[in-house]
Amino acid sequence: MAAAVNIAFEAPDNLHGLTPAQQRPIDLVHLATQTKGDKAVESEILQIFARQARGCLVVLTGDRSKVEVKAAANRLRNAAMAVGALRVAAAADLVETKGANPDALASVAAAVLEAEHFILKLAR
Repeated sequence: MAAAVNIAFEAPDNLHGLTPAQQRPIDLVHLATQTKGDKAVESEILQIFARQARGCLVVLTGDRSKVEVKAAANRLRNAAMAVGALRVAAAADLVETKGANPDALASVAAAVLEAEHFILKLAR
């Protein structure tokens, strides 16, 4: 009896696994929470994020100082966290903390491109 009770109240094995919301380039659950479910606001915020992300990429890949690159990576990370673009945020955080090496920049570019494609699909 005690074993059955222990099993019933233990945390599931998949507790730290990805949820469907985290598998997408944009966490739509997080975004809906931020916008209180207003689809028009969600769409506008995603469009703004896509433009801002593209601008940050221009700074990150351009011939800029370390301070400018770090500031752009920080802006990108904060914007990505606001809309739930967790992969973009993680990649930007890597650039912000470790510097703009080619692998980190490629990771940011791939994550931004994936998020932009996802936003375009939602806009259809």
